[in-house]
Amino acid sequence: MEIERKFLLKSLPDHLDSFPFHTIEQGYLCTDPVVRIRRQDEEYYLTYKSKGLMVREEYNLPLTRDAYCHLRSKTDGILISKKRYLIPLPPRYTIELDIFEGKLAPLVLAEVEFATEEEANHFVPPEWFGEDVTYSDKYHNSTLSRFTD
Repeated sequence: MEIERKFLLKSLPDHLDSFPFHTIEQGYLCTDPVVRIRRQDEEYYLTYKSKGLMVREEYNLPLTRDAYCHLRSKTDGILISKKRYLIPLPPRYTIELDIFEGKLAPLVLAEVEFATEEEANHFVPPEWFGEDVTYSDKYHNSTLSRFTD
């Protein structure tokens, strides 16, 4: 189960380059239901996500590099490239800050995952977060993958 809230940003946090990050490329084999392939650094995954906005079922299966490369050519829409920074938010959260590249630049989104819906509903975002877009499917990566010029 994935429980997360998603936000646009008013500004980037100070010292962003001091936080760890992953380089991510992902594409969608299907968007209803969501079936995604992802390369995160040198790890590869196939992911299924159910319908939903803040709460969704999510299953990740490991892929080999060869399997990822084979499926990559079968994706619909654009391949999404982004840099994901991992920013600690005490006492127990991690902000996943995505800076999109290519056709989706200069989009920046922040996500925070939670253990329960109640926890997610009571979350108070940091000052530098902007609009809460959790309930807008416009900002799902599967929707963004259908971006056209």
